[in-house]
Amino acid sequence: MSYLWNPPAIPSLPVRGLGERLPVHRIFCVGRNYHAHAVEMGKPVDKSVERPFYFTKSPSSLVESGATVAYPPETRNYHYEMELVLVIGQPGFRVPAERAHELIYGYACGLDMTRRDLQLVARDKGRPWDLGKDIEQGSVCSEVVPLPGEVIESGEIALSVNGQTKQCSDVGKLIWNIREIIADLSLFYHLQPGDLIYTGTPEGVGPVVSGDVIRGHVAGVGEVTLSIGAAE
Repeated sequence: MSYLWNPPAIPSLPVRGLGERLPVHRIFCVGRNYHAHAVEMGKPVDKSVERPFYFTKSPSSLVESGATVAYPPETRNYHYEMELVLVIGQPGFRVPAERAHELIYGYACGLDMTRRDLQLVARDKGRPWDLGKDIEQGSVCSEVVPLPGEVIESGEIALSVNGQTKQCSDVGKLIWNIREIIADLSLFYHLQPGDLIYTGTPEGVGPVVSGDVIRGHVAGVGEVTLSIGAAE
């Protein structure tokens, strides 16, 4: 088959202990999945009457931990959001929560970078969040740690900017846990190997500027780093 121009390379991530890389299929993100973050965003969540909600980011937005990225255009309020990333390794559709672990390949540490000013304008006008969330080089991810079938239920999740702690919580505070996320999202999509699910960020999100260095970690998973370069 021939193309008018060369197709882009398949987005992929390194895997701890392996020479092969993990091809990334899709990127899903869970919105407002920690109570304290939902409150700081002015949108508290009542799990008894609400379901999780999601947005997607283009796989082409993926950038590996350790990169330096340009401060993005058309924003004056660029935010970090530290997240545990769930990596799907088996196909599944309408998966019951008690079998959700069967789809898990492993985990990574991620940053869901956000043009907060654009996101909030879109949110308040009932518009899609794409310009605020689906940002070139705005989905940062560490190497993948293979933990097949393992459900992470607790562990510190934290982030610092220039050595100053900004976020510090525990994965155990997720409103919808790993099993519930897989089960619910699989009602809408045929989940596939290489799907990444950014599971949500705790409270303490905030802005960064050119020259800032972000470091985040999840206990038992690893670390993610990002440097913010000059605006283009």
